[in-house]
Amino acid sequence: MASQLGVAPSTVSRAFTRPDLLRPDTVDRVLAAAKAVGYVPNNNARALSTGRAGAIGLIVPDIANPFFPPLIRAAQNHASAAGLSVFLADSDEDAEREERLIIAMAPQVEGLLVVSSRLPSTRLRELAERYRLALINRDVAGTFRVLLDATSAIRAALNHLEDLGHTRIAYVGGPERSWSNRQRRGAVEAAARQLGLHFTSYGVPPGTYEAAKALSRTVVGKGATGVIAFDDVLAHGLMGGFAEERIDVPGDVSIIGCDDALATQTFPALSTISFNVADATSAALHGLTEHPNDATLPTARITFDGALVLRGTTGPAREHPAFIK
Repeated sequence: MASQLGVAPSTVSRAFTRPDLLRPDTVDRVLAAAKAVGYVPNNNARALSTGRAGAIGLIVPDIANPFFPPLIRAAQNHASAAGLSVFLADSDEDAEREERLIIAMAPQVEGLLVVSSRLPSTRLRELAERYRLALINRDVAGTFRVLLDATSAIRAALNHLEDLGHTRIAYVGGPERSWSNRQRRGAVEAAARQLGLHFTSYGVPPGTYEAAKALSRTVVGKGATGVIAFDDVLAHGLMGGFAEERIDVPGDVSIIGCDDALATQTFPALSTISFNVADATSAALHGLTEHPNDATLPTARITFDGALVLRGTTGPAREHPAFIK
């Protein structure tokens, strides 16, 4: 094939393994020629000759959560551009299962993206000292991690609610082992304290729509008129409960989600905090591919700030909401 195209064999190899090193038109010519003759690269043979597995691993805690599919798609797109495949695994919110997956997958891939890890920090650091791990949404010192930081967006959300006259704020949190949950709760509490707002926190450990729906009446029962939810799934569940109780959104209660995963699938459309998941995933993958011969990744802490997106679920605080009898 190389002689037919008038290029070196190494150019053909790079078109499949490191297309980013070649001109786009050269890559297109090689791929078109390969397709014409039915050529498919043998990743196992490549791994034997180069020591590179030709794939990365991706571990998420709950593949059914709508936050993760866009991240998975971004990982696949960026990995494909680097000539890599993606092996996907779901830890099902189980720290022990997550550790088993890391140990089993690490020798088979060039590195692992571990998203929203549920492992203790000490153990995660130990694993990062043995394997090529890039963490997303888990802040562990001494590791390579990429963080989606909601702090400034949550502060903007609380300022917005205060401007609308809300003085009693509730935070509805998700999985207890989630770094994002702890970070978001802390940010809501700090901003509420700074603004002199009354703050109450509730937990929904299962992190499900049903659990949030069951909690909805409790959340507003003590007079909260502004609610920040850990993610859009919980916000959606709360809205479902409010609808059944005939509590109007945003007339009686304003609600803001997080992640921008279900924002346009609710009525009214959900106000939320949005993140650039694609760029964050790209940064994590770059960390895995930048130094392919290193046994572990260098220490790094890369953050991407969220942005408040206002839609239809926030409005002026009502003096006598319908749910207060």
